[in-house]
Amino acid sequence: MSIDEEKLMNFMHKAVNDLGATVSASLVVIGEKMGLYKAMEGVGPITAEELSKKTGITERYVSEWLNNQAAGGYVIYDPQTQTYLLPDEHAACLADENSPTYLPGAFQSFTSMVKDEHKVTEAFKSGEGIHWGDHHCDLYEGVERFFKTGYLANLVSNWIPSLDGIETKLKSGIKVADIGCGHGASTIIMAKEYPESEFIGFDFHPDSVSMARKRAEDAGVKDRVKFEVADSTSFPGKDYDFVTVFDALHDMGNPHGASEQIFKSIKSDGSWMIVEPFASDKLEENHNPIGRLFYGASTSVCVPCSLAAKGPGLGAQAGPAKIERVVKSGGFTKFRIATKNPFNIVYEANP
Repeated sequence: MSIDEEKLMNFMHKAVNDLGATVSASLVVIGEKMGLYKAMEGVGPITAEELSKKTGITERYVSEWLNNQAAGGYVIYDPQTQTYLLPDEHAACLADENSPTYLPGAFQSFTSMVKDEHKVTEAFKSGEGIHWGDHHCDLYEGVERFFKTGYLANLVSNWIPSLDGIETKLKSGIKVADIGCGHGASTIIMAKEYPESEFIGFDFHPDSVSMARKRAEDAGVKDRVKFEVADSTSFPGKDYDFVTVFDALHDMGNPHGASEQIFKSIKSDGSWMIVEPFASDKLEENHNPIGRLFYGASTSVCVPCSLAAKGPGLGAQAGPAKIERVVKSGGFTKFRIATKNPFNIVYEANP
């Protein structure tokens, strides 16, 4: 076997960088949990000793954490003053929970997949799946926090306005079903923005529904939002004006059955909004850093979730053609891409 030394070293550099990112991911989660990023936000250069006193964390841990963050470019080290700086641009991603670029939730959800590696390994061996509720609890909280930032940035300002007449209807007051609502982030954002409308979120995971109810109460919208435990193929209710499925259709054990049930429950002039991870129908066009993230999550969570229910395992990179086939299999005749960004595609379907 002939080895090209330059190609070998180039790959080793890539792998070492990935190893550094892997070991540092949990340190991002720790940095958020311990308030280290927030303590550095907006204060300018700070020493390890000062950060230790500010957070009450042992200096030796703070110092080692800071140097990991500096080596990864997350904070900036000044050797002259021996201080560390969290730039404002980085703080928007690591310290500001209201920022649309806030990332710790994403790190939390992805580190949960490392914790579940043994379960995924067994699934590889058996060909069976992993039910959503059988994952580490960090997955549910991390997914909520990760996706919520995107919903806050896009749902009301971009995605809903891209649909045909839905924004006007929501403002006037309509009946909305959010299928696969999880902790209710998407449902609650819509309820806050459109107080005249009535919202009900359905999810098959009881713990998520319990958390969604608490979130609604905390947000002050429980008077117009309800959450119920129900499967996507059998959720109750008729004559919905608007049905939404956020980042969940590809996870489902029976997406075709979900499409059929949504078709039965929606008004003849209603609309179904499907938000999915951005993907191309051409595999090679998904072979990029974002596609790598989505394929990674899909391998560990999305496909196993579907296979656990004997589903098709669409995966997070299903692409428009597969999604259209699923949607139209339920009876919908109209299907289009309403809008998209580097992370999401928003589809609209009508009877």
